[in-house]
Amino acid sequence: MPKVKDICRHVRTKNAGPFWVTVDFFYKDFDTYKEYKDSEDLGPGLFARLFGTDPTSIKRIPVDSLHMVKVSYVRPNAQAWKGERDMHSGQSFVRLLDIDVRPSTSGSAV
Repeated sequence: MPKVKDICRHVRTKNAGPFWVTVDFFYKDFDTYKEYKDSEDLGPGLFARLFGTDPTSIKRIPVDSLHMVKVSYVRPNAQAWKGERDMHSGQSFVRLLDIDVRPSTSGSAV
C-alpha cells in the first residue's frame, strides 16, 4: 500500500492563526489526485489520532487546479502554550509521510 510520501510530491503544515493548523497535500499528478483525494485514510480520524484535534471541526478543501487538498484542524491548545514544541507547525507534516493510503471510495472522507 502506498504511503503519503509516495503519492504526494509535497506535504506541508503551517500555522493558520493561533487556533488552527493547515496541512497541504500536493499530489504528484492529476490522476493520483483523483484516485486519492477523498481517501478515508486521510480523514478526520487520522488528524484526531495524530494531533489530538476534534474530528468534527476539520475543514477539507480540494483544489482541482493545483492537484492538492488543504486540510485545516483546530489546535488542541492555542499557539505558544506552555508545552509548545513547534510554534509555527512547520514540522508537523513529518508525522503524515509514512501513513498508508488506500484509494478513495465513493463519497468524501470529510
